[in-house]
Amino acid sequence: MISAVSPNIHGPDNLLSSSVSGKPLTVSNSTPAKGGGNDNKKLKGGRLPCLPSRVLHLRQIPDNATEADVISLGLPFGKVTNVLILRGKSQAFLEMASEENAVSMVNYCSTAIPHIHNQPVYVQYSNHRELKTDSLPSQASAQAALQVVNTVQCGNVGVTSTFAAESGLPPGHSSVLRIIIENLFYPVSLEVLYQIFSKFGFVLKIVTFTRNNQFQALIQYAEPVNAYYAKMALNGRNIYNACCTLHIDFSKLTSLKVKYNNEKSRDFTRFDLPAADGQLPLDPAIIAAFGSQGIIFQPYVGTGGIGPVTYFPQGAVTTSVASVRMSNPGVPGNSVLLVSNLNPEAITPHGLFILFGAYGDVLRVKIMFKNKENALVQMADATQAQIAISNLNGQKLYGKFIRATLSKHQNIQLPREGEEDNGLTKDYSNSPLHRFKNPGSKNFQNIFPPSATLHLSNIPPSVSFDDLKSLFARTGSTVKAFRFFQRDCKMALIQLGSVEEAVHALIELHNYDLGENHHLRVSFSKSTI
Repeated sequence: MISAVSPNIHGPDNLLSSSVSGKPLTVSNSTPAKGGGNDNKKLKGGRLPCLPSRVLHLRQIPDNATEADVISLGLPFGKVTNVLILRGKSQAFLEMASEENAVSMVNYCSTAIPHIHNQPVYVQYSNHRELKTDSLPSQASAQAALQVVNTVQCGNVGVTSTFAAESGLPPGHSSVLRIIIENLFYPVSLEVLYQIFSKFGFVLKIVTFTRNNQFQALIQYAEPVNAYYAKMALNGRNIYNACCTLHIDFSKLTSLKVKYNNEKSRDFTRFDLPAADGQLPLDPAIIAAFGSQGIIFQPYVGTGGIGPVTYFPQGAVTTSVASVRMSNPGVPGNSVLLVSNLNPEAITPHGLFILFGAYGDVLRVKIMFKNKENALVQMADATQAQIAISNLNGQKLYGKFIRATLSKHQNIQLPREGEEDNGLTKDYSNSPLHRFKNPGSKNFQNIFPPSATLHLSNIPPSVSFDDLKSLFARTGSTVKAFRFFQRDCKMALIQLGSVEEAVHALIELHNYDLGENHHLRVSFSKSTI
């Protein structure tokens, strides 16, 4: 969620470290206020990075940080079992329920620096395997905050006001959040907002709108405590790399009135609402994506990122959230797509690689051997998978409207030696055609839905309009309009007869050899001619 430069995570573990790594960190009333001269000497000389541990060491904690602030950093990655703030030392320890959760958090925070009260916080493994606080009186607020979080995560939304008060939750806040998204470089759909915010509790209703040229949303939770933790964890974060920044406040409204279930508003307790006046309720496929009618399903907290988030309606539906850096391959979350309703006579692994490669770096493609209407596409990370779904689900390809959803598989296995595959599984991990392998590439700024207009680049001077028109005609396309860029004749726009024609042309002609060591680059354009 946070876009930033990779932090230096090789600082000292803590000032209270035991001299033997791997032991539980035990803190009691007798713990000295100033810690460990021997450890300090050892740390000055440098040491090897710690092995993974479910206990994490956090540095540069603000003086006014609360236990709830620190807990919120770990909450998206799994259950938090203990927390300890070293007052006056700007440090804290966070104990996760499992080492896997801790690994996910460290991996994510190594490229996306988390913040508490606008101050960057650095996360690394502790050399301690367990955090024991010996029931310190100062830990009462920490235990109360943990109890609130765990109650919410376990599905009991009946959090008492006593717990809320003890954990420092401000009283009287609404369960409705008002979100303003600034620097809206990529479109943010209602579904993306649901996936992000349902991480923190039961989302009842969402209303999106534009006011003062700003995209805004109102989100109603089942309980104010859910809204509090969502605001605490997400305020100021980016949905995508360096853009789509969330600014979150509590709304003065106590409840939202939703009249329609459509792309702008939704009541997740009322799937019988129409999409507009005189129209039928939502399509059953959309209902299935969020659960059965009238029931709210609490998301299960996944192992990393702000996802994966798993819902449990009729059969498990696994989804991930577009809330992590697009330019960070390997971020937590499911990055494998299930693409169905394909034309088995026309589709190839290369075709899927090129098409889905317009929205992220495709690592592997597998067309099902026994059912070639279905395929798996593995993207570089969960955000790219979500962007591909947003842009390609429902797109017409070779005469059929394809469906793109998240798969239950976490990766695509290559066929074993001697296993019959007929070339239906391909590994593109090292392909030179990846558009997004370089962080900061301009390609991140030129991601658009399929359109009839294509952007062409890397055109050699010897290639004319007639050459390109003839080339596109061979793919079955009808060229409606064409224009070279005035300032750069290596680039052009070409408008074809339909969006489907443009999709086919992109698949066929991206990386086409035009001679003179020039390979044509093709992408969808937001422009028209």
